[in-house]
Amino acid sequence: MEFLLEKFSKEWIEKYKKAHYKIIGKYLHSAVSLCRWTKSVLRGGKNCYKKWYGIASHRCIQMTPTLDFCNFSCVFCWRSFSKDRFEHKNGWDDPKTIVNEAIKAQKELISGFGGNPKTSKKIFEEANKPMHFAISLDGEPTLYPYLSELIKEIKDRGFTVFLVTNGTIPSKLKELLEKDAIPTNLYISVYATNNEDYIKITNSLIPNPFEKVVESLKFMKEFEKRNCRTVFRITCVKFINMYNAEGFSKLINLSKPMFVELKGYAWLGESRKRLGKNNVPSMQDLLDFAKEISSYTGYKIKATDNNSRVVLLIRDENILNFIENDSCNKN
Repeated sequence: MEFLLEKFSKEWIEKYKKAHYKIIGKYLHSAVSLCRWTKSVLRGGKNCYKKWYGIASHRCIQMTPTLDFCNFSCVFCWRSFSKDRFEHKNGWDDPKTIVNEAIKAQKELISGFGGNPKTSKKIFEEANKPMHFAISLDGEPTLYPYLSELIKEIKDRGFTVFLVTNGTIPSKLKELLEKDAIPTNLYISVYATNNEDYIKITNSLIPNPFEKVVESLKFMKEFEKRNCRTVFRITCVKFINMYNAEGFSKLINLSKPMFVELKGYAWLGESRKRLGKNNVPSMQDLLDFAKEISSYTGYKIKATDNNSRVVLLIRDENILNFIENDSCNKN
């Protein structure tokens, strides 16, 4: 195969293989990887906090159509950054190819668990019949030009789909609405409350990222009208962005998401070269920040997951039917 970009060198591919990614498609811009909670459930352990939304980790395909393509290089990101991460000179695989190969890759990745004594036959059989796509593995998915078609392809096959975006391409969210390509959950990750901090935290490769995120947040109400769960997510990094609860609350009050997730930064991978252990918030730090946000927004703290260090706030009690009585924080 001819590699048209330096990033698609054999060394680049080997880096991701060592990280247990399966790179799929002719043009090498998509990938699948098992998350820690998929492995946990397959070994008889705990589910991830997405159980709150009815997701069984062992039946979830964690993938991306934009491997190493992103318009941010966030200081807290555990990934390494290639110099070409905002360029794509190769072609793009079509959605059917991506979905077919993602399912195949997932089955190959879990195949070794079939002989694991900790893996029950029932769980292994279920895992071989995935039911969910999490478009969240790497990169910024709205950079994939056929995202609307990809979401429709996934849903047409009976899967649920979570889309996690940094919200910097509001035109793509508008396109999803226009093409009726509505994800089951739409996450917009918000990292700061003004443009200056956004540029500092994300090393943005585009101008005025905060303005674009605000524009995207305004679409949340429209997605909710189309039976999409809307989630405002903050990756909380101590001493970096956990200082302006009022500013985040103004954005929450503007967008009125169904849920707010506060996810604690983890000192992993390449981020250890940029940040220190002191930037990792404790569960109490997250709860304190959540209480501040609650005081400004009226959103209520409803669930926590100590293992993943996530706090969930909800807008009102009428949207609670998705939370199981034995939610993650009670396991």
